[in-house]
Amino acid sequence: MRIGIDKMAFATTNDYLDLVELAKERGVDPNKFTIGIGQDLQAVVPPTQDIVTLGATAAKKLLTPELEKNISTVIVSTESGIDNSKASAIYIKHLLGLSDFTRTVEMKEACYSATAAIQFAKGVVALNPQETVLVIAADIARYGLNTPGEVTQGAGAVAMLISQNPHILTLEDTTVAYSKDIMDFWRPLYATEALVDGKYSTNVYIEFFLQTFTRYQQLTGRELADFAALTFHMPFTKMGKKGLEGLLKDRNDEVAQRLRTQLTASQLFSRQVGNLYTGSLYLSLMSLLQNSDLRAGSRIGLFSYGSGAEGEFYTGILEDGYEHYMNNIQEELKHRHQVSVAEYEKLFNGQLGMNDGDIEFDVTNDPLPFVLKGQKDHQRIYEAK
Repeated sequence: MRIGIDKMAFATTNDYLDLVELAKERGVDPNKFTIGIGQDLQAVVPPTQDIVTLGATAAKKLLTPELEKNISTVIVSTESGIDNSKASAIYIKHLLGLSDFTRTVEMKEACYSATAAIQFAKGVVALNPQETVLVIAADIARYGLNTPGEVTQGAGAVAMLISQNPHILTLEDTTVAYSKDIMDFWRPLYATEALVDGKYSTNVYIEFFLQTFTRYQQLTGRELADFAALTFHMPFTKMGKKGLEGLLKDRNDEVAQRLRTQLTASQLFSRQVGNLYTGSLYLSLMSLLQNSDLRAGSRIGLFSYGSGAEGEFYTGILEDGYEHYMNNIQEELKHRHQVSVAEYEKLFNGQLGMNDGDIEFDVTNDPLPFVLKGQKDHQRIYEAK
């Protein structure tokens, strides 16, 4: 039985910040952001949006009445949870109008958990081939204003349908997971912004990629020439480059050149949105598929990483006509609204966060189909517009 990613969709906020403008405001050389980090634009989150609204917006782009009947499970992977008990998947399932006979859970392990969700979903479908699993990777990356990590913020959601006979990517059987108890990035319960040791985290990321890829080669006997492309988790696009170059080193043959070219294609959307945490790998996959000329039958390698730390390398085979089962991201990004640095700072500080009081947001100017209206009696209030 072939099982894999049947459809994919991406959603982000309507607002963005030009990082050249941010660099000027912070007194930093813009090249440090656009070249050194590899980011151009960054999604800005209004108070009326969170992981529930973004996840529901992405998922809505996938669904038809017929597909909805087959969804047995909704898994939301996030490190931006809105409740320490209740799964965000329950809110999303309600907003989408899915059947009450639907399993709903939330998963966490930094930026890695969407990959675990896909592997779990594959198991569900293997046992029940008639079922489809909706996997949503939704996050808001926050490091704080005027912090070293500010340039690697972002927001968005990638929704994926996992089923038999997939239209985009058939997942191969061999996967390699690797984990260690490492403090390279974490967010305590009392904090709304993450804590990170950036240089250490980068080194751990590269180590985990090399460990998982080498083990994969030992298990399968495959070489780099067997891959049409390698995709990476990209909290910032330079990270993917560091991972690939850690493997290629001084190699500059035809295979190495092809992999570098495809890496560039996979970076394009992340450069315009920023860090998606759990969704970053899957936005890079969508960027690769929409900005390259890969053919059906091509093997793609995927490296997933979550600080703390866990990594996984696995592979998939492209299906014929895959390009027809995703939303056109570049076209949608053209219609966003640019905000000034001052507006961005106001929106950043306007988030609901850990506020325990009643609050009502003005949702009039939010164009997305789902919004967070506020909080009443300690309960978040969502609305489908």
